[in-house]
Amino acid sequence: MSTVPETLYYTQEHEWVTEPSEGVVTIGITAHAADALGDIVYVSLPQEGASVEAGEPCGEAESTKSVSDVYSPVTGEVVAVNTAVEEDPAAINSDPYGEGWLFRVRTDDDPADLLDAQAYSKLIEEA
Repeated sequence: MSTVPETLYYTQEHEWVTEPSEGVVTIGITAHAADALGDIVYVSLPQEGASVEAGEPCGEAESTKSVSDVYSPVTGEVVAVNTAVEEDPAAINSDPYGEGWLFRVRTDDDPADLLDAQAYSKLIEEA
């Protein structure tokens, strides 16, 4: 079973979100999702300056098994994109909560409205 860091928030679509720092959150896909996808070979992310809506697709992750939408867990403006994962998508599989982060959003949304680690762990156990 995948590790679920206690300090993050989660969506039912398997994205993770950090606590806001000066109104900015970092977003990625969970280890559970990365494991389920298999080897990620391509990722398409929103551009810096783009507006994203909570719960709406804003990118894609393509693996050797399938293509999966990436959803934004919050509404706001993309302020940074991890170009390293666009160049080397395998970082998502090897370090989903570190070097494999996807993008950062300036938001007024409260990530506490999302799943905490305990609720997300229960979700993936029941899947």
